[in-house]
Amino acid sequence: MNYYLGIDGGGSKTLAVISDAAGRITGRGASGCGNHQTGAERAESNIRQAVEEALSQAGLRKEQITYSMFGLAGADREADYKILRPMIAGMGMEPHGIVCDTVIGLRAGTRKPYGVVVICGTGTNCYGISRSGQELQVGGFGYVFGDFGGGSELAVEAFRGVIRAWEGRGRPTRLAQAILGKLGYASEEAMFHHFLDHGLRVPHEIAKLIFEVAPEDELAREILQKQGRELGLAASAVIRKLGMEQDTFDLVLAGSILTRGESRYVVPYIEETVAVAAPGCTLQMLGQEPVAGALLLAMEKSGIQVEEAVYEQLHHTLSVKAANAVWIND
Repeated sequence: MNYYLGIDGGGSKTLAVISDAAGRITGRGASGCGNHQTGAERAESNIRQAVEEALSQAGLRKEQITYSMFGLAGADREADYKILRPMIAGMGMEPHGIVCDTVIGLRAGTRKPYGVVVICGTGTNCYGISRSGQELQVGGFGYVFGDFGGGSELAVEAFRGVIRAWEGRGRPTRLAQAILGKLGYASEEAMFHHFLDHGLRVPHEIAKLIFEVAPEDELAREILQKQGRELGLAASAVIRKLGMEQDTFDLVLAGSILTRGESRYVVPYIEETVAVAAPGCTLQMLGQEPVAGALLLAMEKSGIQVEEAVYEQLHHTLSVKAANAVWIND
């Protein structure tokens, strides 16, 4: 029997899953961050741990895996692959492939061989592949390089809004009470000085508070609306550069800010922005874990044609709802 290994190595966690050719899951493994850009040794250790756990649970040896597909956050440029190729090769999972996690996110979210995906989790990213097979990535490198948002930066926006309101440079916001309660401070002044004195970073978990107060808070809604428009701009750039303006395709929405938050304050602004570039684009919320895309790619790389029943089986066992314990995930 043929078995396939899919790996989703993100900024928050690494998930490894083994399935047979019918899409039945036989083993799973999970560990921490799998992004080499935050520490190559740690990423390698976490990826190894997740793979070994999946193999152990499945009762399989490395040699019994037909094909392994590694979908890794940070696999963006040739400089990254110079690090990742020997790292993954050293794990002995042959044959194997390495792609950016945006690629497996798109493959998991559409049944077409082409389309676009926007990811908004810990950070943001956008990737597309055209009908002709041309690929393009826009974003994924942080605020300085043109990105906006994701859990980490949304948290900073919320924190910044509270400080500005306290200083009188911004309007009052319900985010103040929410953030002070979350972080355990008696006042904005106490929080301000404690963060400065100790060089603290704003915890990304604060991003969730923006959604919680958005129904009653204008600043929170504005932050989320900006996030939506920025994601729409990234997708529009990919669409135009790949010449997909007249095509009918899916725009997959992935990452916990979109799939596990209250997306009604973000998604309409993505849709509004993208509709200008590609009227035939249809938004599709990613309904299963991106690791399903890694499994599908592994199957296709081994030469088999994925049947409808396989999609349904993977969707049933790897649905986002079934894995909703971790809210912020790259």
